[in-house]
Amino acid sequence: MNDSEFHQLADQLMSHIEEQLDNYEGDADIDCETNGGVMTLSFDNGSKIIINRQEPFHQIWLATKNGGYHFDYRDNQWVCDRSGNYFLSMLGQAITEQSGEPFLF
Repeated sequence: MNDSEFHQLADQLMSHIEEQLDNYEGDADIDCETNGGVMTLSFDNGSKIIINRQEPFHQIWLATKNGGYHFDYRDNQWVCDRSGNYFLSMLGQAITEQSGEPFLF
């Protein structure tokens, strides 16, 4: 993957996350802010989830209150380089835990 492909895939992922948050119909108030390729999700309880792109590694990094994770793009999915779990699944679980409301992508 070259840098251009990485940016296109990362942009698609970030847009998808924003779209899902915009269409969220639950009771939790999830604030989403993107600045310089870093997306911050803020919750009522003061916790945050940080999603950022690591261009040198062509990875997406996810930081939640339970830990930090690195994702590589394989087989049309962002996959955790340690657990093999999918990015959107792990993000949905983290949002559920930190917001106290069910959230699925």
